[in-house]
Amino acid sequence: MSRKALIAANWKMYKTPAEAKAFVDAFLPLVKGHDRDEIAIFPSPVLLPTVISAAKGSNIAVGAQNIHFAEEGAYTGETSIGQLIAVGGTHTLIGHSERRQYFAETDAIVNKKLPHRAQAQHRSSGCIGEVLAEREAGKTEEVLKTQVTGAFAGITPEMAKPIVIAYEPVWAIGTGKTATPEMAADAHRIIRVEVAKLLGAEIAAKMRILYGGSVKPDNATALPQPGRDRRRPGGRRQPQA
Repeated sequence: MSRKALIAANWKMYKTPAEAKAFVDAFLPLVKGHDRDEIAIFPSPVLLPTVISAAKGSNIAVGAQNIHFAEEGAYTGETSIGQLIAVGGTHTLIGHSERRQYFAETDAIVNKKLPHRAQAQHRSSGCIGEVLAEREAGKTEEVLKTQVTGAFAGITPEMAKPIVIAYEPVWAIGTGKTATPEMAADAHRIIRVEVAKLLGAEIAAKMRILYGGSVKPDNATALPQPGRDRRRPGGRRQPQA
């Protein structure tokens, strides 16, 4: 089944507002009129208004790197879906490995955020992936199944339609190491089979599964693109166009 590719760039904690605007201004002419793929940029929260304004009217979507599951409340440092919508954000990353590693996010927290985002009919990218010790111990399949099951607990097929899964092996993020095409393809297979068990074959066939982790221009085309799933690199001060 053909699925429209999503090319997503996670900027992490890089760029000032001036640098962000300069990047978008230079990037837009390079992708003007491009409609084969969906393109989304995920800047840090303070940059969202700047990037959304610079990309307004273009084919570039802008999203948040994190979202809280509550509509509002005393949650210092967090961003609500209402706030994101108000500034024009349309996508969100949920459960990135760095959120799990440094801010103690669990599958249960990811599960609370995913249906919230799905109900809002925005694009949610739920991130999953194994650490190096788990891969070396032969536990990759077990870890991926656990993360998928935990993330989608209680989510209906209808709620799952806007959700994208980003497979990001933790050992490949920012390390220069990249999963081989065979590793990535096998992980995609495991994830899609598990989604089919939970949500049905139709949802699993339509769901986009991305790959992230030290993806660069010189290796992007070598990685598997089943159904044209793919992901571009992020987190660099000067990501390649």
